[in-house]
Amino acid sequence: MNRIRRIFITGLLFLLPTLITLYLLIFLFTSVDSIFNNLFSHFFGRTLPGLGFLLTIAFIFGVGLLATNVLGVKIIRQIEMTFAGLPVVKPVYAAIRQIIDAFSGDRKNIFESVAMVEYPRKGMFAIGFITGKGAGEVQEKTAQDVQAVFIPTTPNPTSGFLLLIPKEQLMPLEMTVEEALKLIISGGVVVPDWPRPQ
Repeated sequence: MNRIRRIFITGLLFLLPTLITLYLLIFLFTSVDSIFNNLFSHFFGRTLPGLGFLLTIAFIFGVGLLATNVLGVKIIRQIEMTFAGLPVVKPVYAAIRQIIDAFSGDRKNIFESVAMVEYPRKGMFAIGFITGKGAGEVQEKTAQDVQAVFIPTTPNPTSGFLLLIPKEQLMPLEMTVEEALKLIISGGVVVPDWPRPQ
């Protein structure tokens, strides 16, 4: 029974990101298709199936082109600053932006390394990501050399806890950030190879 449950959970965790992505894309395509087909029908008296799909693909591609050149980066930053300045939108936009930045492929270096810590109590262990050294007021008010450690939750690693832990209490692990994320998201089912192949 445990094996059946584990296989089912593994399959679910494997499919969830794909299903969520597909759901969001379908929602985006149908929304754009509905808006532009209404406009097309108003001016030309007929609908054009698939118009929303083509326009969405073109829009995403256009944003990608814009984000890969100097002028485009400046425009996108200006748009982000506008969103960040809106009173109601600001906290939501800032939170989503930070989560995406933290877990996007080119920002995984935000996590320096992986470590194991005794948490939430002595004798129990959690996997965490070292995000940096304690600094400023935090370091000044502690007698020990502390490090900032992000302890993610399972199966959603975008939420978790920030702990400031004395360096000597950390148990460094050799697994990569990507391997640790797979281990956490799978609930311990996807375990990195050990010992490391020579």
